[in-house]
Amino acid sequence: MKHLFPIRPRFLLLLTLGLISGCQTAYYASMEKLGYHKRDILINRVEDTQKAQQETQQQFKDALEQFKAVVQFDGGNLQETYDQLNTEYEESKATAENLRSHIEKVEDVAEALFEEWEEELSLFSNNTLKRDSARKLQDTKQQYEKLIASMWRAEKTIAPVLTTLHDQVLYLKHNLNARAIAALRGELKTVQKDVDRLLKSMQQAIRESQAFIQQMRRSQ
Repeated sequence: MKHLFPIRPRFLLLLTLGLISGCQTAYYASMEKLGYHKRDILINRVEDTQKAQQETQQQFKDALEQFKAVVQFDGGNLQETYDQLNTEYEESKATAENLRSHIEKVEDVAEALFEEWEEELSLFSNNTLKRDSARKLQDTKQQYEKLIASMWRAEKTIAPVLTTLHDQVLYLKHNLNARAIAALRGELKTVQKDVDRLLKSMQQAIRESQAFIQQMRRSQ
């Protein structure tokens, strides 16, 4: 039986986004009543993302070491070696998803903060104070844009490593023998290069996070 008024996918998407937006607005309002303003929440979320970036660095270092252990395998329990590599891959994937979630949360509160700041500029009666606040808003936006670009740039370096690790894990799963190990040895340089690029980019993002946090605290 057909519905008289079919619900369109686009409407459902807009409804969901509206509910999420409403929940976020209510959350920020509740936090403000407790004395935690959007500015404070932004600093906290950047700090949390910084920690997630550091965890990502360590996880991919561990995954690289386990991959090296696989290609250097010389006797023992190959199934156990495969299981350890697969565990590192799954943990790396989970770490990547966690980092992405943290970055999205930073974006959410930053957008809310800047929107509120823009709206409140119109409430000034003193033009000198208004210009000073507008200048600080512009400076903060510029620093934030540099920060978020760095975060996403670092996040994008994860995909090539995960793709390569997934291929290696899958190949090893299908071919638990010495010949498979020999085939994987040729991939070590590629994995090493991709992980080095990830670590370098992640470190740059961590530095940008620290600079942003310091700037925000100085202007409080």
